Amino acid sequence: MIFSACAGGSFGNMGNRALCYKRDVCGEWVNSYQQGNRRTINPDTLIHNLPELSFGQPVVHLDHGVGRYAGLTTLNVGGVKGEYLILLYADEDKLYVPISALHLISYYAGGAEGQAPLHKLGGETWRRTKQKATEQVRDVAAELLDIYAQRTIKTGFSFKQNFAQYQRFCKTFPFETTRDQQQAINAVLSDMCQPLVMDRLVCGDVGFGKTEVAMRAAFLAVENGKQVAVLVPTTLLAQQHFNNFRDRFATWPIRIEMITRFRSHKKQKKALADMGTGKVDIIIGTHKLLQGHLCLKDLGLLIIDEEHRFGVRHKERIKAIRAEVDILTLTATPIPRTLNMAMSGMRDLSIIATPPARRLAVKIFVREYDSLIVRTAILDEVLRGGQTYYLYNDVKNIKKAAKKLEELLPEARIAIAHGQMCERNLEQVMNDFHHQRFNVLVCTTIIETGIDNANVNTIIIERADKFGLAQLHQLRGRVGRSHHQAYAYLLTPNSQAMSDDAQKRLAAIASLEDLGAGLVLAAHDLEMRGVGELLGEDQSGQITNIGFSLYMELLETAVEALKNGCEPSLADLSPNTAEVNLHMPTLLPEDFIPDVNTRLSFYKYITRAKNANDLEEIKIKLIDRFGLLPEPAQNLFKHAELRQYAKEIGIKRIECNEHGGFIEFRDNNCINPTHMIDLLQSSPTVYRLEGPSKLTFILDLSDRKTRLMFTQDLISTFFANRRVA
Repeated sequence: MIFSACAGGSFGNMGNRALCYKRDVCGEWVNSYQQGNRRTINPDTLIHNLPELSFGQPVVHLDHGVGRYAGLTTLNVGGVKGEYLILLYADEDKLYVPISALHLISYYAGGAEGQAPLHKLGGETWRRTKQKATEQVRDVAAELLDIYAQRTIKTGFSFKQNFAQYQRFCKTFPFETTRDQQQAINAVLSDMCQPLVMDRLVCGDVGFGKTEVAMRAAFLAVENGKQVAVLVPTTLLAQQHFNNFRDRFATWPIRIEMITRFRSHKKQKKALADMGTGKVDIIIGTHKLLQGHLCLKDLGLLIIDEEHRFGVRHKERIKAIRAEVDILTLTATPIPRTLNMAMSGMRDLSIIATPPARRLAVKIFVREYDSLIVRTAILDEVLRGGQTYYLYNDVKNIKKAAKKLEELLPEARIAIAHGQMCERNLEQVMNDFHHQRFNVLVCTTIIETGIDNANVNTIIIERADKFGLAQLHQLRGRVGRSHHQAYAYLLTPNSQAMSDDAQKRLAAIASLEDLGAGLVLAAHDLEMRGVGELLGEDQSGQITNIGFSLYMELLETAVEALKNGCEPSLADLSPNTAEVNLHMPTLLPEDFIPDVNTRLSFYKYITRAKNANDLEEIKIKLIDRFGLLPEPAQNLFKHAELRQYAKEIGIKRIECNEHGGFIEFRDNNCINPTHMIDLLQSSPTVYRLEGPSKLTFILDLSDRKTRLMFTQDLISTFFANRRVA
């Protein structure tokens, strides 16, 4: 019935109809990074950094399936000028999608672009694919709710904060915390003070202050009489964390120990024994911490640095611990599966996207190997008093590479470091390099994770085409840790000797020189490698078939439906929006914003705006950059605001032309029946009901301004008199 009370949950499917011509990708990253109850994500940070679409890139239309982006075009339909996205489908079919229907378009990220499906317009394949994905989403949503329930039921330790002591500890931090860093700290401490088990992922670029977040969490745990374990993937990183933690906690009666192969068996045994009796407050170590003989008296917090570097068996051990103690995971480039879990809400997520003050972005050069480039780069660094990493990831031939470098650069002092060296020699080399006794370190990927040396400002990576995207980003992060300009040289063979994927990885890393690119690279990685199932091991599945963005939207809707005690159907798992068509131009004219990608970005922001305040902010940005809005752009904003109000009161469609129009309501709406009766009785010649869900009106609306004002006033009265559930 049209007068039903406003119900909870989502409204049914509705979106602008596309114009479809036979034989004849704007898409967007649908923001699945929406803020959850305990997640501290800044959506604007993510939206601005997501990769630009290029011609031919796969996108997903909710009603028609996976196509390819083919740009923007302006069409004149029924005498009204509008801008449309062009999507290419099988058999060279084209789909023209109005920019007001951007909510129906999502970016395809389910694997390599070349492996993305291409659906046929009007075919059954997409309907069956979506139906199958919906069924699987229901199962995943049910399992997710079970995980939520288990985490909610399981009572964790509720830490108490001594504000005065905590402030004393904070004052010893030698830098000023960034806004994002402070938000992450607040989120972690808030989680720890709740009577629930924490499982938070802190994602921040290399050198953006994740370790300080961990240290403050560790301080709170120790102050509450709990022990802390810090799990790291490499021995060198363990040593660095050990040194940093000892320096940071030097003025506090806190005992810190380390378990790695750098430590003698006797010292390790003593540390383990003292952990069992509670004499050690913080233990730092590699996978040795996960071995069965580890016994802690009262573990309260487990900190994991770069979880993806651990093997399957180690992760199973972590999984067993996860149910019992608070867990804080730190990462610069989360793997697709981890990012997927965080975005789905299975793990709480904080993002540190703001660089420290005076930090400069590393300049990246992708070049074919040339000894002159190597000599010039290292010599420039030596002459300015800095140091260089020369990464040669082949232990068997690393001495030959070092000798070749010595012949090329007799001015340099060169040392070698790799993981197969004995512990004492490796520790000595790294210590000497840290104290600048050498200025060039020929090394393997042993330096990849966490090594912090502020005087190293150049890294040269030989055969960079053999490294993964996350690895290249981590390695790039080993330089530029101070206020000096840093450089990364990625040396490759000629292009014919490299795979297409390798060239894509190098292009991706080179295109993202900005500080804070770790999450964007993770998105690239997710796009290239696929995302993997949330709760299973399969790396293909339904996410590959329909794309990551749409899958996450369906999953979020299914979870909400199950929470409300409903069984989600295919019709329910669709965006909630209202269609508004007042038959007037609604676009950002090309002479107002000439660049296609910029127009597309603003269309996306307008479509995704949540309320009038969001629209006003976007409008201010537009005026600030491009000047006063032309009439079609003003109409675009007014249509967007009408859609927001219409959606909230349960209006499915608003159609208005020169002679009148109609409003179509959803079954679940917030229309006040008393107000509707008053409207019909006061103007019987204008308004009448057609069926249970359609209000028509007949009057002269040939003037566009009058038409707009009439529609705004009508929707405003419905909104002001709506029924509140």
